[in-house]
Amino acid sequence: MDYRHEWKHEVSHADLLTLRLRLGAIMKSDPYAIDGRYRIRSLYFDTPADNALREKLDGVGVREKFRIRYYNMDTRLIHLEKKSKWNSLGNKQTAALTAEEAQAIVDGSLSWMKEHPQGLVRELYAKMQTRGLCPKTIVDYTREPFVYTPGNTRVTLDYNIRTGLGCTDFLNPDCIMIPAGDAPVILEVKWNTFLPDIIRDAIQLPGRRAGAFSKYAQCRIYG
Repeated sequence: MDYRHEWKHEVSHADLLTLRLRLGAIMKSDPYAIDGRYRIRSLYFDTPADNALREKLDGVGVREKFRIRYYNMDTRLIHLEKKSKWNSLGNKQTAALTAEEAQAIVDGSLSWMKEHPQGLVRELYAKMQTRGLCPKTIVDYTREPFVYTPGNTRVTLDYNIRTGLGCTDFLNPDCIMIPAGDAPVILEVKWNTFLPDIIRDAIQLPGRRAGAFSKYAQCRIYG
């Protein structure tokens, strides 16, 4: 399993403007972005005891979480994702889902998953059966992504973080979403073997330090 280095920083909206200019001068926008950004909607899974949430809040170094995600409200391409963390290193495994399959998972119709050709779908099914994993909350936000070939470096700026409260019908465009409290802008930096100095310098901001912000945890503030 290949892991990537990951940093997260909480920054202000003023910082967002500064970083947007700096990064735009030295990095390319992600080719999948529209006018430099896209909207992400994810459905996160957790156990009845909220193990994923508690492990994040307690700072457990080795952990995993499952989510289903799509972009720009386009349900023609949906991904099941498993994020694994090993302290400051991260790994993401993905499997494609149809809109019908994603909706079936939301509705609790799961028997088809145990014979699915994608191993990650079968793994989610097994953990839904043995650990009680279930859809927990929607996380919705805007992302500005930048890429840089050396180091396979990726920098993103995430903001307008919103939560679906108790709604898990994340394919429904009319699902009511509200701001997830006073959420900051999140700067995320990911790279493979090295972080180029030009990127390291560009993301420096006075008084900002790497942290462990979780959009999922932020979106669980209401329950």
